[in-house]
Amino acid sequence: MQFGIFSVSDITRDPVTGVTPSEAERIDAIVQIARKTEEVGLDVFAIGEHHNPPFFSSSPTTLLGHIAATTERLILTTATTLITTNDPVKIAEDYAMLQHLSKGRMDLMLGRGNTGPVYPWFGKDIRAGLPLALENYNLLHRLWREDVVDWEGNYRTPLQGFTATPRPLDGVPPFVWHGSIRTPEIAEQAAYYGNGFFANHIFWPTAHSLQLIEFYRQRFEHYGHGTKKQAIVGLGGQAYIAKKSQDAWNEFRPYFNEAPVYGHGPSLEDFAEMTPLSVGSPQEIIDKTLTFHDTFGDYQRQLWLMDHAGLPLKTVLNQLDLLGEEVVPVLRKELETRRDPESAPAPTHRARVAAEYGDEPARQARPNANQGDNLAGASPYQDTAKTLADK
Repeated sequence: MQFGIFSVSDITRDPVTGVTPSEAERIDAIVQIARKTEEVGLDVFAIGEHHNPPFFSSSPTTLLGHIAATTERLILTTATTLITTNDPVKIAEDYAMLQHLSKGRMDLMLGRGNTGPVYPWFGKDIRAGLPLALENYNLLHRLWREDVVDWEGNYRTPLQGFTATPRPLDGVPPFVWHGSIRTPEIAEQAAYYGNGFFANHIFWPTAHSLQLIEFYRQRFEHYGHGTKKQAIVGLGGQAYIAKKSQDAWNEFRPYFNEAPVYGHGPSLEDFAEMTPLSVGSPQEIIDKTLTFHDTFGDYQRQLWLMDHAGLPLKTVLNQLDLLGEEVVPVLRKELETRRDPESAPAPTHRARVAAEYGDEPARQARPNANQGDNLAGASPYQDTAKTLADK
């Protein structure tokens, strides 16, 4: 089980002080938050992708590449990478580069995003959002598994004899999560390829997320990737923690009440009752998180949103201390005692390389000499090109 933090990169006015941080301050803060995530013993840090204010994370690979250079074991990922408006060729190249720079300490979550105007900004039509997501990932999947790709689709120019560089580290593509809060076609796509499915379990009642996850698990088994128990599931969540329960409610209330995404709606108490939002003492956060396991069974990754709604950096870092010192150690032990031995482990690059090659050395792509074009024989690489398209 992997535990970590995700950020949507919002820049929100602090309702207590009235101060809105600058972009520079928030970018610096998120780097500190990522380092703190590793320091307190968590496993994963994720950042979203947005291309409009009040968000700052327009270039996740740049940010994660910097964080990779300043951490040692933290797994870096996205929440999410926009598979609709990004060119899959550029995704293939950028995230393979991040995979090399992080020495495999990365994966990525793909999603359609939740900002409608982003589509025309990048020359796309939002009405084609779902078929774009499906077609673009189908191409991305091939680009990481085939040295030379010939391809033609509906939403970009064809490719002839194209090679995405660099090739994936050790010949093993980055692990992909498909993120969705409401779309069964995305769960179906994750299952078809044997990838992970991430339910951003923050706004909707648990029963809603359960429907998508159960559908994904059934289809994962249908496509022959393993049993339903071996499907790879991740959950989002939100938490605010204080040593004393009432302090947590009192401290978080002004931020909740003014938060752009759910302020001026249900009360904090009602929202926490209706959704996975967890507020309270460390034990209360533990207890509520364990209810997720009661509902979903074994899953592989739990991420919490903790730096949103204008919360000051000091408060977020204190939250991470409590999460790392008092919440996650208890959850690790308890969930391990509950884990079905047939359940899949959380995905890591090292384990996936071992599964692919066993005791044999992993592939190290070495290009042939430049022949004046993209190809030099059947493959632009010295070794015999290994096609993993059937995986």
